[in-house]
Amino acid sequence: MARSWTHARRSRGRCCSFVSSYSRGARILSVGIATTGLVTFAYFSLASHNLSEVDYKGVSLLWSVLFLIISIIYRPVEQLLSHTISSRRALGHEGHPLRVPMTIQACAALTFLVIALAFRDPIQNDVFDGSSELYWILVVAVLAYAASYFARGWLAGHQKFGLYGGLVLLESVSRCLFALAVAVGIADGQGAVALGIAAAPLVSLAVVPWALERRTVRGETGSMRAGAGFAGAVLAIMVAEQALLNGPVLAVDATAADAALAGFVFNVLLITRAPLQLFQAIQTSLLPHLSGLHVTGGGDDFARAIRVTVLAIAAFAGAVVLGLGLIGPWAMGVLFGGDFDYGRVGLVLVGLGMGFHLTAGTLNQAALARRRGALAAAAWLVAAAAFMLWLLPSPLDDPLLEVEVGYCATTALLAVALWLIERTSASGP
Repeated sequence: MARSWTHARRSRGRCCSFVSSYSRGARILSVGIATTGLVTFAYFSLASHNLSEVDYKGVSLLWSVLFLIISIIYRPVEQLLSHTISSRRALGHEGHPLRVPMTIQACAALTFLVIALAFRDPIQNDVFDGSSELYWILVVAVLAYAASYFARGWLAGHQKFGLYGGLVLLESVSRCLFALAVAVGIADGQGAVALGIAAAPLVSLAVVPWALERRTVRGETGSMRAGAGFAGAVLAIMVAEQALLNGPVLAVDATAADAALAGFVFNVLLITRAPLQLFQAIQTSLLPHLSGLHVTGGGDDFARAIRVTVLAIAAFAGAVVLGLGLIGPWAMGVLFGGDFDYGRVGLVLVGLGMGFHLTAGTLNQAALARRRGALAAAAWLVAAAAFMLWLLPSPLDDPLLEVEVGYCATTALLAVALWLIERTSASGP
């Protein structure tokens, strides 16, 4: 009985430690990633004002394709590392197995390279309108992000959130400097702006040496099956999320008569991208926090973390929706220029969708921490499929409004589905 009491006391101590580290880490990381979101907005604002509409469309497509790929193939390993390392640390284990995630990450990068080289002509000609420069920037950037996302997962699992924030901030600042160079006349053209997208992940790795500790990892290798299963669920989630964010840009580019319309769709979805990047700070610190609470029995703290995060999202989304309703069309015109009128109602719908999307992301971390990734993946895939089906035969004549209405409705349904998964998991055995 004394042993059980001692174990319970240690578990409570670890729970308190994880609650404290989560709050502190979320605050630190929020500063870095909030600044990162603003700098990313500045990058696209500078690009929009200093490139032609067609050249800007090329840069925005490059960004969309890049993050479609890297979010799908690399974020699963980031989440796997964050979950497994934090769970082991919560149980007091020293040393963390890296062989399985390194193998998965290397295979993902190699698979991409083989496919990209095999399909160079259609990618270069059909996606980038014959630009070999944009094609090679894409290839280099995707390979560079393999190391960047592995580092992010390792830093999140060890709760080194200051360095995590430094990594993503250094990435965004270095990328923005290329657009700034074009704006002040040091460089010129689409290629110079786009080159920052490839250089940024390489520059950001400068923070990694500060994070390394001289310790050996003990002989545990982890389970390839368990790791692949977790990563596979996150892979499906990432595919679905990128369909929500980048699918509309690619769909409009393929079907719209106006070649520049895809760029305007991309601009509108930045309303979601920038806050998603901001709340990545919360979500990045949330998964290791919830994983630690789950394995140490901190059920009340688990529920409290979800509740507080969702309430913060609701307050933030409400402020964004109010701002979009008051000055949204004017602000979009100032930030991105171009001869295009952004509809007030559509912008408000995207703001509401952003709130639902952030809520879904929070509940998704809860599902992963509880090892309910398969159920969460199913919800995301159904939502993404519904959204893409809406875009194809939509009765609306305005392609941009189609995207805005569909995004809001789809993310609302997704948030409800993930809430039901969390509610069932919390009340189950």
